[in-house]
Amino acid sequence: MLGVKAVIASSFERIHRSNLIGMGVLPLEFPNGSSWESLSLTGEETYDIYLPDDLKPLQKVTVSAKAADGEVTTFDATVRIDTPVELDYYRNGGILQTVLLKLLKDSK
Repeated sequence: MLGVKAVIASSFERIHRSNLIGMGVLPLEFPNGSSWESLSLTGEETYDIYLPDDLKPLQKVTVSAKAADGEVTTFDATVRIDTPVELDYYRNGGILQTVLLKLLKDSK
């Protein structure tokens, strides 16, 4: 998943969502009743995700999708980080990075 920063989906299986967070990838969920089809998205857009500095589990964020022709579609999505521990994993870039940071901190 080299270079992937986020995945936007209608829903996530628990293990898939957990694996994304464990790799430092942000899982985002379309709001109920919305989908890539209903928003006329193709997957070829350039996406901007507006994350607050004080990101919290299950927070709503704004996503903008810019098509090649310049048309912008803006929608809300739910951050599917469900717990404070998962938030730490995401902020540190994944589980491995979190463990390494803890080991470095504990060795000082």
